[in-house]
Amino acid sequence: MDISTILGIIVGFGLVGGAITMGGGASWFINAPSAMIVVGGTFGAVLINYPISDLLGMSKVAKNVFFRKELKTEKMIEILLDLSKVARRDGILALEDKVEEIKDSFFAKGLTLMIDGVEPAILSRILNTELEYISERHRLGSEIFTTMGNFAPAMGMVGTLIGLIKMLVQMDDPSSIGPSMAVALVTTFYGVVLANLVFLPAAGKLKTRSSSELMQKQLMISGILSIQSGDNPRVLEDKLHSFISPKNRKTAF
Repeated sequence: MDISTILGIIVGFGLVGGAITMGGGASWFINAPSAMIVVGGTFGAVLINYPISDLLGMSKVAKNVFFRKELKTEKMIEILLDLSKVARRDGILALEDKVEEIKDSFFAKGLTLMIDGVEPAILSRILNTELEYISERHRLGSEIFTTMGNFAPAMGMVGTLIGLIKMLVQMDDPSSIGPSMAVALVTTFYGVVLANLVFLPAAGKLKTRSSSELMQKQLMISGILSIQSGDNPRVLEDKLHSFISPKNRKTAF
């Protein structure tokens, strides 16, 4: 569970909800037609904008906003250094038993290719190609949430226009002006809140997560190629430390 995401939702919606209840009745801000326009319109626009195959995997992408088990970079460096020491002492084939302990499929694939004797240039090309496709999948997930964040306020404006039209048509009945105007503004409110407290922040979190994961996989590639070339563990450590800030660097030698 990502604490910052949960805390952000609690703080964001909590303060907005608190301001609503302090200023009057919360029931004023509950309107089913407005929700239908914003939510239905947003998802309808996204369905038009993207192939259905791209949207079917959105549940897994959305889950990454709340849940993410990621090995810390410092721990990954320790693992690579241990593998390097074993490879230097017993040979690369001795790492075969270690692959089963690796939970990251990308890392395990790289080690397996190295153990199988794949040439460094080919190994690098295979892993970097896979890295490009991982980056593309991450980009698509973030882009869909950004698109939803762009469409939601626009659909809120559509609801506002609908409410204003109803209001103008019924100008001869003063009692209907207030409710129609309220519906118009509530729809805009829904669109702005969904965009700025849900969709756009989710897109930002996915971009941050993607950047962190891609950097860590670059570290894996660098470490695997270094082990394959027979670099001294101390040299490997210096290489891998370039991926983290100086304050987080822990020397093993």
